[in-house]
Order: sequence, then C-alpha cells, then structure tokens
Amino acid sequence: MSDPTSTTGTQPLLRPVRLGALELPNRVVMAPMTRARATNAELAPTALHATYYTQRAGAGLIISEGTWVSPDAIGFINVPGIYTDAQTAGWAKVTESVHAAGGRIVSQIGHVGAASHPDHHGGRLPAGPSAINPQETSFTPNGPKDTVTPRALTAAEIATTIGTYRQAAANALRAGFDGLEIHAQASHLVAQFLNPRLNQRTDAYGGSSDKRAQFLLDVIDAVSGVWGSDRVGIKLSPYWNRGPAFVADAEVLADYDLLLKRLSDGDLAYLHLLGPEPDSGTDNTFTAFTRYRAHYRGAVIANLGFTQASGNELLERELADAVSFGAPFIANPDLVDRLTHGHPLATGNHDTYYAGDAEGYTDYPTVTAS
Repeated sequence: MSDPTSTTGTQPLLRPVRLGALELPNRVVMAPMTRARATNAELAPTALHATYYTQRAGAGLIISEGTWVSPDAIGFINVPGIYTDAQTAGWAKVTESVHAAGGRIVSQIGHVGAASHPDHHGGRLPAGPSAINPQETSFTPNGPKDTVTPRALTAAEIATTIGTYRQAAANALRAGFDGLEIHAQASHLVAQFLNPRLNQRTDAYGGSSDKRAQFLLDVIDAVSGVWGSDRVGIKLSPYWNRGPAFVADAEVLADYDLLLKRLSDGDLAYLHLLGPEPDSGTDNTFTAFTRYRAHYRGAVIANLGFTQASGNELLERELADAVSFGAPFIANPDLVDRLTHGHPLATGNHDTYYAGDAEGYTDYPTVTAS
C-alpha cells in the first residue's frame, strides 16, 4: 500500500497506488457489473464487450463482470463464462484491447450456487452448501423465478467445484488478464458457505465459523496456485442484508471480523469490501470501513454508493486504498477524466442496464476536457 497523502495537490482518487503486484495510476476502480450482453449460445464475450471495457480503460483498474466458472455456476441469463476455449478467446480480445488503450483489467470469477434455478440446468436442481432455499430470485430464460430448495453439494462435488475455480483461473491467465478477483459477495455460492443460515453442514465445510470459511480458503489456495496470491483479490459483502437468509447481524459481522483477520496472513492483492447500504440503518460507511481496517492489514478497495467527495474523504482518512464505482461507469466511460476536470456526471438508463445491444452499453458519450 502507498501513502494516500504522498502526492500533494492531487485529489486522493487520482493518486497512484500499488495493490499487491498491481500498479495502478489512480484509485478509481471500475466495479464488476453484470450487463447481460453475452447473448450468444457460447456465453462468450464479443467485440461489443471489448469496446465497452476499452472505453473505460482510464480506470485505475477494471474488474470484469462476474463470469461463470462452469455451466453449474450459471444463475443469470446472458452472462459470459470463462470455462470454455471460446469464452477464453473472447476474453483475450477484451484484454488485448484494454491493454492497447493503456488499461489494466482483472477477471472476476464466481458461482451462483443455490441462488440459481432448474431452468438454467435442464431441469436439474442447483446445488448449495445445504438443502436450504436461499429465497432469492433467479433471472432465467423464462423470466424471473423464485429459487427452490437446492441439493446439498457432496464432498466430492465440492472438490470438483474448487477444481472449476482453478481451471477458470488458468483460463483467465491464458486470456491475458492482469489478475483475478474471487466473487464471494452478495448471495452467491461462497457467501452461502459463509452463511450460518444456509450452511448447516457437519463436515469440514460447516459447523463453525472457521469451517464455514474453509470453502473460500480452498478456492483461494486453488487460484493462487495459478496466479500467485499477490494478483488475487476477493470481493466480500459483510453488511449484505437480503432477508431472511442474509442478515448482517452481530454474529455474522463477528464471523467476518475473524475471516478478515485470517485473510490478513494471505498476501493477497486486495480485499474488495462492500459497505452497508446508505439507508440500511446499520453502521455508517465510515464506521464500517474503520471496522474493516481494524481486522485486515492489507490493501482495501471500498465499494457501494461512493461519490467523488466521499471517496476522496475515505482515502484521505486512510480507511481504504482505492474506491470502486459501479453505476457511474455505465454512463460515464471517461469517469476518471470527468473527476479530474470537474465535469458533471451523466445518468445511466436503467432500462438498458441488463438488456439491449450497444444501446445503453457502448453509446454513452465522453466529455472532452477544455
């Protein structure tokens, strides 16, 4: 980590930083965002994806949309994977284009687990840590549907699943990414294993806080064996509230405190941490990131609802090392230039966030600095 006050006269968001082996020219990170543009049967990224990410190459770091590690991981329509040669080749064109524009991009890989639906799996039940319905909504080819009670993964299936993360990591390396981020947030598979309401296993992967964390730790080991831990990040959401399964109560937050302490020993590139929802009634954002800092010694990327002002303040107070922006990057491909020169930010069209082709994806204009 570098000192956020080391460059005088420059707003903190625009100062360079090192996250593990990743050297960033600024601290404005493009957050991973599902945009549902992989409308081909292969679920492979296309030239449109390359254009979209390249337009945003001014970010200190781009984190790709979450990509599936296997067909069993799928839980949302038109989201690309990184488990086939065709998908890997598509991502290679994306990274080549981003690098040619001077950018840096890491691959976020993940698995939706029990928060999927049989419609994604030819009628087969999705699987999770235990046979407990997470009571989520899955966006299927036939429209949004409520999740069902999943199968519990067997020990052998857990080993196989960890292997799919390892292979996805190898594919990401082959595709030319600069690093890897493990999707461990929201209501997806890793978060399900961490959740005492959804993980009621009695084997090595459940029964205590330490054992519930074992799946994530095994995934970290698997992908670090491919990349080296200093190019691996993890995105976590301790304050995620999506009842009744996901509740950021005192027990859950204490479990995450312990997890962050364990991860401090791992020499990771960074932890990408969500704060609480602004209107959640829980600890405010700065209190949350103060809590994270107390338990994790490494680099932190802060996420969830930051503005230019609040992002700069967070960095100035040394509560994070970089700030990721989601929605602002949708309508502002030149977000870093706009923050640099004080240009107003455009607003995105919500109707095209998860639908359409180029419209609402690659057709947002830039502003030329005067």
